[in-house]
Amino acid sequence: MGKLVRDKIPDIIRAAGKTPVTEILSNEEYLNELDKKLNEEVAEYQADKSIEEMADILEVLYAICEARGYSIEELMQVKEAKRDERGGFKDRVYWVGNRE
Repeated sequence: MGKLVRDKIPDIIRAAGKTPVTEILSNEEYLNELDKKLNEEVAEYQADKSIEEMADILEVLYAICEARGYSIEELMQVKEAKRDERGGFKDRVYWVGNRE
């Protein structure tokens, strides 16, 4: 069973003296595999909490954004607009519920 890999992985495999077997995905397949890759990277982050895994998540999110026809700038504008309207998470607010 294959998986979506970073662009330079086939070159790294060749440099190790092996022959990678690859294919180029259709847009629909690519989006499906990006969703799987996002889940994989989030699970890896949950396991070790490393900055490397955070960077991998960000890389996949950027790829999803572009694959869906948005620019990174648009993504950041939406992020900032949501932060302006609803706030961020830096205050560590945990909502327990409402009193009747």
